[in-house]
Amino acid sequence: MSRRDNRIFGMQIIYRVDFDDVSTSEAIKQVFNNDDFNEEGVEFALKYLNNREKVDQIIEMALENYSISRLNAVDRAIIRLATAEMYLGEDKRVAINEALEITKMFSDEGNHKAVAFNNSLLDKIAKEI
Repeated sequence: MSRRDNRIFGMQIIYRVDFDDVSTSEAIKQVFNNDDFNEEGVEFALKYLNNREKVDQIIEMALENYSISRLNAVDRAIIRLATAEMYLGEDKRVAINEALEITKMFSDEGNHKAVAFNNSLLDKIAKEI
């Protein structure tokens, strides 16, 4: 598995915890079949889930006239994962680039609006961290 694949699994777990309002263990069960379990993907999700309050606070401070709850649920999961990575010391350019690639795969509708929004927000967050 590539690191991007692991990030995608992590984003999907974060999404399920948030959107489906389930526990972390239930989200992990939903994302993985028993034989497809990916420990590294879980570790990516835990970067956010173990630092949820601080990461959400960082995101909220970077949003202007907007709240985190108004973000598209998929974009919210992607931004949370990338912010957690940057907060915990991952190279900011890597975290942002990976988030934008995942945005292209899961959120952008071909008009690049989601990519542009996420890029702008993550750049602002990177400067604040």
